[in-house]
Amino acid sequence: MSLPTLPEGAGLFARLRLAAQSLMILKDDPGNPHYGPLFNACMDPETYARLAAAWRRTEAGRALLDERPSMQGEDLDLAHLAALPEHTLGHALFRYFDDLGIDPFVSDFPIRNDVDYLSKRYRETHDILHVLTGYEIDDYSEMELQAFVFGRLGLKQNLFILGAGVLQLVPKVGLWGMRRYVGDLWRAYDRGRRSEDFMTVRFETMWDEPLEDVRRRLIAPLVNRRPSPLAHTVQQVSM
Repeated sequence: MSLPTLPEGAGLFARLRLAAQSLMILKDDPGNPHYGPLFNACMDPETYARLAAAWRRTEAGRALLDERPSMQGEDLDLAHLAALPEHTLGHALFRYFDDLGIDPFVSDFPIRNDVDYLSKRYRETHDILHVLTGYEIDDYSEMELQAFVFGRLGLKQNLFILGAGVLQLVPKVGLWGMRRYVGDLWRAYDRGRRSEDFMTVRFETMWDEPLEDVRRRLIAPLVNRRPSPLAHTVQQVSM
C-alpha cells in the first residue's frame, strides 16, 4: 500500500484531511519518517512557496533548491563528526546524538518540488537548532524552540504545536509556572526574530567550523534564560 502524498496545488480541505491523518500517526510515532514531513507540507505550503520564491531570486538560494543537499541519517557521517575537534559544530552535533541516545532524522518523503524539499529541509535542521540555540529536548524547551522558529519563519505548524504544548504543560508546571512559561516563549520568539535565516545555511559545509563562531553569526544571544523546570524529561519532538 503506497503512502499518501500531498498533491501539487492541493486545496485547503485536502491539506487539512492529510494533516489530520498525519497527526493520528504522529501521536503514537512522533519520529515517523513520512508523516512528519507530510504534516509540515500540509500546514505551511504557502510559507514554503514564499520562501522558495525569495531564494530563487538569489544565486545561493537557487543553487540550494536545485542541488537539494540532504542532512538526514544516511547523509551524516557520524564517525567523521565524532573525529572532529571538540569545539566544532560537527562534533557538537555528534555529541548531541550520542549523549541523548537518538539517531539523526531519516525520511522517505518524496521530493517533487521546492515545497516538498523545504518541508524536509526544515525537519533536518531541527537537531542542529537544538545545538545552536541551547534549548534542550524536554517538553518545555521544545516549545521554546518552536517559538524561536515561529519568530524566524512564521510557520503555522509552530503555532499548532505551541497550542498543544500549552495544554500538555499545564498539569506539569502548574498555573503559576504557566506565567513563567509565557514569558519564556515570548523571549524565544523575539530571539528568533533577531536571528538569521538558518534555512538557507549549508550546514553540510560547516562541520569543521567552531561552534561558537557559527552561533554568533546565526543566532541572537540567549539572555537571562533560566534552566527548564522539566530538564529531567526527555522527549524528542519530530514535527
